[in-house]
Amino acid sequence: MPYKTTDLCDQYGNEAEVFEPIFKDFGGKADFEGKAFTVKCFEDNSRIKELSLEPGKGRILVVDGGGSNRCALFGDVIGEDLVKNGWAGAVIYGYVRDSAVLRTLPIAIKALGVSPRKSVKRSEGQCGERLVFAGVVVQPGDQLFADEDGIIKLNRELS
Repeated sequence: MPYKTTDLCDQYGNEAEVFEPIFKDFGGKADFEGKAFTVKCFEDNSRIKELSLEPGKGRILVVDGGGSNRCALFGDVIGEDLVKNGWAGAVIYGYVRDSAVLRTLPIAIKALGVSPRKSVKRSEGQCGERLVFAGVVVQPGDQLFADEDGIIKLNRELS
């Protein structure tokens, strides 16, 4: 990744919105950059699974799972599908499972923690929604950057 979050924050100041430092790294990479594709769901990963099978085009899957720790919204199968389909990374405001496998995948996955329990499938959830979590508002198409130092949204195009 050519951009470091620290350098972007130094260069762009308040135009770089920093996500609260509540996320842990679960993928085989820590860094990503790309445009957000948003999903809002609560304890149901049906939409996430559907999206993982679509071409990612270098986008970042951003999931607002309400921060629920009662189940995982994301596991090894979805992670492998994201890699196969060209997604650049994922931010999960919720929990993941199959963490040993996720660590082997060449993709950055940021989440709150792990839970062995799978989510339910009720075909609920909305795509393309405005999300608010971790102190940041994320809209579809927002430019996101992440590395070992954190996740930021940059409110301008890079030159």
